[in-house]
Amino acid sequence: MKKIGITTTVPSEVLIAAGYSVVDLNNTFITSENYEECIDIAEKAGFPKNLCGWIKGIYGACILNDIDEVVGVIGGDCSNTKGLIDVLEMKGIKVYPFAYPHERDIGKVKESIDQFMRIFNVTNKEVEHTRKRLNRIRLITTEIDELTYKKNIVNGFENHLLQVSLSDFDGNVDEFEDMLNKKLLDIKKRKPINKKLRLGYIGVPPMTGDIYSFVEEFNATFVYNEVQREFAFPRFQASQNIYEQYYNYTYPFDLNFRLDVIKKEIQEREIDAIIHYTQAFCHRAIEDIVFKEKIDIPILNIEGDKSTHLDARTKLRIEAFLDMLLDSKEMK
Repeated sequence: MKKIGITTTVPSEVLIAAGYSVVDLNNTFITSENYEECIDIAEKAGFPKNLCGWIKGIYGACILNDIDEVVGVIGGDCSNTKGLIDVLEMKGIKVYPFAYPHERDIGKVKESIDQFMRIFNVTNKEVEHTRKRLNRIRLITTEIDELTYKKNIVNGFENHLLQVSLSDFDGNVDEFEDMLNKKLLDIKKRKPINKKLRLGYIGVPPMTGDIYSFVEEFNATFVYNEVQREFAFPRFQASQNIYEQYYNYTYPFDLNFRLDVIKKEIQEREIDAIIHYTQAFCHRAIEDIVFKEKIDIPILNIEGDKSTHLDARTKLRIEAFLDMLLDSKEMK
């Protein structure tokens, strides 16, 4: 099966219906043993030091893994992707652009997806058939997510990893479904995780994956991963078709819609506080101003760059934040 790389979540139903194995280059980069080499390749090619590590990692992962076709999301995601795909095209890689509309409008979402289907020469019927197949898998991750905050038997990192993997289904839909079913059976045998603090994680998936294990060294655990959950399309059951499904996807659209969903999950999951992760040199860091104004529970903003491990200063800030929250909770 031919492979196609993606720079972020796109209508994978279209690509799978067209006969592709989808490869999320973010996941390929960050899980690679040679993740530093991915960044080195990009910087040696001329990518600036003061550029988002994810963009450089995507480029390096593409080169290292011999990806010769890529879907680049040029609207609704990273503002640097346009420059990235220009370089990829120069390197002889076939690039297909995809753009989420600026406005959250069902008609405009339909236009974008219809154009995407025309590019890959697939019909709406084929795409809907594939969507139903993928939604069987999304149903499993929905159950695992519920077990995270209702039964407290899934840790924050597992929740993060399983949901973020739905951007590409690990490149093999059948094998990924089998893995999830086995994982679910294992999870249901566990005892609850007993922690006093229930945290939410918002923002792009972290470069610093050890944030989950570090937080659990204290009396805290993550019960919500915002963007990762969006990759799993948690409202797929309420969507009548692919257009509604992507219309109900929060990440590419206005912040108010995203905030409404976050606030609902804070209440549903009884979250005590939020850690908001932002990436160095990313325009989305500005969103922290809005989150702190509109969300009425404590928020700590931390920033990652190129390392996959938290630095000492960030660890100290997280520890102080959690100590403050625990003291406040015990006083109450």
